[in-house]
Amino acid sequence: MESIPSDPAQLLRTLESNRWAIPVLALLHREQGARFAVMARAFDLPHNSLSRCLAWLRECGWVQPNPGHGHPLRPEYVLSDAGRPVAALCARIEEARARLRLGAGDLPRWSLPLVAGLGPDWARFGELQARLAPVTPRALSTTLKAVIDEELVRRRLEDRYPPLPLYALTGKGQELAAALAA
Repeated sequence: MESIPSDPAQLLRTLESNRWAIPVLALLHREQGARFAVMARAFDLPHNSLSRCLAWLRECGWVQPNPGHGHPLRPEYVLSDAGRPVAALCARIEEARARLRLGAGDLPRWSLPLVAGLGPDWARFGELQARLAPVTPRALSTTLKAVIDEELVRRRLEDRYPPLPLYALTGKGQELAAALAA
């Protein structure tokens, strides 16, 4: 059983390692628990994808089967004590995504740690890579393209030789970053 990472960037990297973790935890937070079939319908997920996600969340110690609901063919899941603060964060992330019209699959894996680590000040690619270690240059480049396309981050070229690209959050990106930090 894993504990909650004390580093917020590490927590976001952990959450982003499973595509459905944030939406599932947000739903469990909002509904105070849910049955397997309800979650599968809510996200239009195949059973094996949801099973893998729930197994991973159980390994993390954030989700557990409802001890008061004993039917094995209709399992119900609730948040553990360790999972409640993580699920509250996930609910804030999902609310911000909804306000900004960002779906769960619209952004790549490193997007939330990038937005959380990038402030309103301009930063170079190398600085971002150091903040997000162990991100690869290719993963960071792909993530930057995606968040620029979603208007969460802006790019500026500094006029020198060679040109120096710099990155900063837009207003939309600052709104998402505020939800991540709250």
